[in-house]
Amino acid sequence: MKGELMEFNDAQTANIPKKAILAWSGGKDSTMALYEVKRANSLEISALLTTLTEGYDRISMHGVRRILLEKQAASLCMLLEKVFIPINSTNEIYETRMNEKLLEYKNKGITATVFGDIFLEDLRKYREENLSKINMHGIFPLWKNDTAKLGEKFIDLGFKAVVTCIDSHALDKEFAGREYNKQFLKDLPSKVDPCGENGEFHTFVYDGPIFRKSVNYKLGEITLRENRFYFCDLVPV
Repeated sequence: MKGELMEFNDAQTANIPKKAILAWSGGKDSTMALYEVKRANSLEISALLTTLTEGYDRISMHGVRRILLEKQAASLCMLLEKVFIPINSTNEIYETRMNEKLLEYKNKGITATVFGDIFLEDLRKYREENLSKINMHGIFPLWKNDTAKLGEKFIDLGFKAVVTCIDSHALDKEFAGREYNKQFLKDLPSKVDPCGENGEFHTFVYDGPIFRKSVNYKLGEITLRENRFYFCDLVPV
């Protein structure tokens, strides 16, 4: 089941969705998922769905300011749907608020959600089980891709991203705020996944072949949170 868009291209059955919503983090994997959907031209993405943390007003996990997220969506010419979750949100609260938003799209006839997940089986199962509760299903265009090749492909296509968060259990503080480029990949410890699929790092994509224009920023302070995660603030320019 490596990459699932070809299945939808080849299938001729009437229940294949024509529109979907895409789970959006602002990072490279969700960007590559969007790119692959656009390239396959088999599915229309109605909106990008992002969770932001109340109080911080930033993308959950990635720590990017809402204004940069909005500029990013505008450059991609995509509708942005925001779901706000509290600091230290429980799974129950997260699932309730996400399902409420997804049901709005389900009522418009949209029955699928696209994800940028690559190989975490438990995460995929969790997503599919939650979607099944509201009679929706998931599409995973990057599924089982080789992450080293996928990282190289992202760079070779001309996408540009900056590392906004690192897990200090996997990487040194100095990796926060770096460009996601081939030198970054070379410098990664051998145990760290090239796409950060195990949560070792997160990114913000600010330019690339599907962007109208670059999302400009400058590097801000690097902050340690939960005595583990280093966040590099991106300041809008």
